[in-house]
Amino acid sequence: MKIDHVHFYVEDAKVWRDWFIHHLGFQAVAKSISSFHTCTEVVNSGAVCFLLSSPLLPTSPVAEFLRQYPPGVADVAFAVENVEGAIALAQLHGATILQPIQERQVGTAFLKCAKIAAWGGLTHTLIERSLVSSYTLQEGEAPTSLVFDKGQMTNDNTFTAIDHIVLNVAVGELESAVAWYENILDFQPQQAFKIKTDRSALHSQVMVSRNSSVQLPINEPASSNSQIQEFLDVNRGPGIQHIALRTTNLVSAIAKFRASGLSLLSVPQSYYSQLKQRPGLPLSPLELEAIAQQEILVDWQEYTAVGAQQTAPLLLQIFTQPIFEQPTFFFEFIERRFEAQGFGEGNFRALFEAIESEQIKRGTLQ
Repeated sequence: MKIDHVHFYVEDAKVWRDWFIHHLGFQAVAKSISSFHTCTEVVNSGAVCFLLSSPLLPTSPVAEFLRQYPPGVADVAFAVENVEGAIALAQLHGATILQPIQERQVGTAFLKCAKIAAWGGLTHTLIERSLVSSYTLQEGEAPTSLVFDKGQMTNDNTFTAIDHIVLNVAVGELESAVAWYENILDFQPQQAFKIKTDRSALHSQVMVSRNSSVQLPINEPASSNSQIQEFLDVNRGPGIQHIALRTTNLVSAIAKFRASGLSLLSVPQSYYSQLKQRPGLPLSPLELEAIAQQEILVDWQEYTAVGAQQTAPLLLQIFTQPIFEQPTFFFEFIERRFEAQGFGEGNFRALFEAIESEQIKRGTLQ
């Protein structure tokens, strides 16, 4: 299993296509998959692909979604080896099948896809691609069939992959959400976190696909004023809080994004003074200065031997401000050095505190 693409429902697909191009350096995929009631744009950067849909008519599924939720992620699509097996497992455990398996012959290519309901307004499309090919929607066909030409994707390497996708669920729902992803999609629990400050708290469980290609942390609020609760209130239910995009040179990428006017969460310089006090900082003074200038979070594990050298698996992370009008969805950018796995608790706490600062500015946290 791997992430095939993510589908955003927005108020104006063309405006958001241009936003991704201008701020994050994505490319527009030439062929549109719009229908008479829905405008859909496709953008990509390397292996990362996003669909952006907006309604042309009130009958559009996007219009229906936006009547219930603010703009955000409506569908996370997974590429699977056997869609029949995946749907059989989902049905066995009581998943709601929104779209049964559809098969399409496109030239010599063959494609099967189906869709299941997930948490809140979120859905998961399951796609089995035998060959990469193109497909043009027929008159009246919904773009949610999600058949588009992945052969048109660019080789831009700003982003190498979607590193992880974070789901927020209501208080008391973490355990059942974990069980749902275990039973329906055969994910496995990995790291767990309990983050608490003087002001608020959250609980988180990281879920990982069997082949480790998909990482899905699930958060629930552990206090009534938690940033997770604020998300749930504004989003009017559970949903995707953020997507982390992986890059091989985070300092360079963030400098470029800042120059494009992208708004990012602030990190106080005192954070970097505290980093210097931690034993085993695996960065040169020059590197740390460049990282501090871009306000990037740093976390590392204990040293491990690699060949004749000692090196520490290192995580570099930074987060945007919410990209939509309301404080819901945001992006994370991440660089993993020396085979760093999982999620650093230090960075998790620093993110939590940075979002708390934004909550205080909004007046939603005392």
